[in-house]
Amino acid sequence: MTTPAYVCRLDTPLGPATACAMDDALCGFWFIGQKYYPQAVRHWIEQPKYPVFPALRRWLDEYFAGAAPRPDFALTAQGPAFQKAVWDLLLHIPYGETTTYGELSKQLAALCNLPSMSAQAVGGAVGHNPISLLIPCHRVVGSTGKLTGYAGGLDKKEALLRLEKKQCLTKDNPPIFSGRRK
Repeated sequence: MTTPAYVCRLDTPLGPATACAMDDALCGFWFIGQKYYPQAVRHWIEQPKYPVFPALRRWLDEYFAGAAPRPDFALTAQGPAFQKAVWDLLLHIPYGETTTYGELSKQLAALCNLPSMSAQAVGGAVGHNPISLLIPCHRVVGSTGKLTGYAGGLDKKEALLRLEKKQCLTKDNPPIFSGRRK
């Protein structure tokens, strides 16, 4: 028998998202329509009051208000061991900072006692991160600092990095978030 997956739809300043939880842990958070949005959803049960979701809503409110909240609920990303290793590295990128795919590949190679690791393979794992925002894949940039590859769209990646860096607002750099999540 398959463990039920509970889901709810959430509105964020960057658009609607779907959250998924199983066994009292968040296992998915995707912007609606993003690349790699789950296809096999037949076991999903709409349950907006599932215990993880109110805590996630509080986390989102704090995050989009410009804070650096820590989740007070479990995260359980499902995937192969390689992807999980990459996602674990993402959890160590500090709020407001970025790293590169190349740097992540060097870190993973060192952890695995390998001479090198493909930055492209690491990039593939980063892109398949099932828990956007909370596992901060948006903090990974290209080797030159250029914004590359975000399953939710580069516009969202840029907005998230601008929010975290709290850049000064100018006429050419208007506020992205005009208010709280609905």
